[in-house]
Amino acid sequence: MSLTLGDLLAFNTVLLAALLSPGAAMLFMTRATVTGGRTAGVATGIGLGSAAALWTLAALLGLEAVFTLFPWTYTALKLGGALYLIWIAIQTWRHAHGPMGAAPVPKGRAVLSGMLLNFGNPKSMLFAAAVIVVVFPQGLAAADIAVIVLNHWLLELVFYTGLAFVLSTPQVRRGYISLKPIFDRIAATLLGAFGLRLILEK
Repeated sequence: MSLTLGDLLAFNTVLLAALLSPGAAMLFMTRATVTGGRTAGVATGIGLGSAAALWTLAALLGLEAVFTLFPWTYTALKLGGALYLIWIAIQTWRHAHGPMGAAPVPKGRAVLSGMLLNFGNPKSMLFAAAVIVVVFPQGLAAADIAVIVLNHWLLELVFYTGLAFVLSTPQVRRGYISLKPIFDRIAATLLGAFGLRLILEK
């Protein structure tokens, strides 16, 4: 069977709902934008979206079967992602009272940070696999798989770029600066909690 427009619309609806749900990626993106500016936010979004699209590609290629056969691979990825989140949380907490850096965040580093955050959450791939089983027909051609992955990447890119433009407005940035210690401590607590949940969940 071949891919249809209805399949893509159904996939995009579920994906958009997932993007709008508060989580580690949204929190990380928000802080990257208000502290580093619009360019840093867009670059972080590119990293987050690229990793998420690659997880969808992995799901389409059947990587969940590898996780089933070799559970240690899933555990290792999840543990690495959890430790990365906890490390970010500790750094955020430590520097909560420090000034925001005047130097712009290098684009490459922002992209890499976003990719590492989403690569460290193999549950994203399992989520994609569950959605794919329900939405798409079996036996998709390579061209259909490419369309799905590109569609996913573009949707994430548009979403995070729009979010970066909103969060980088002077009003939002001034509000964040005035309450930076509080916001950073909240962000650190939530990121640390996400990391601990990854470790504790089976």
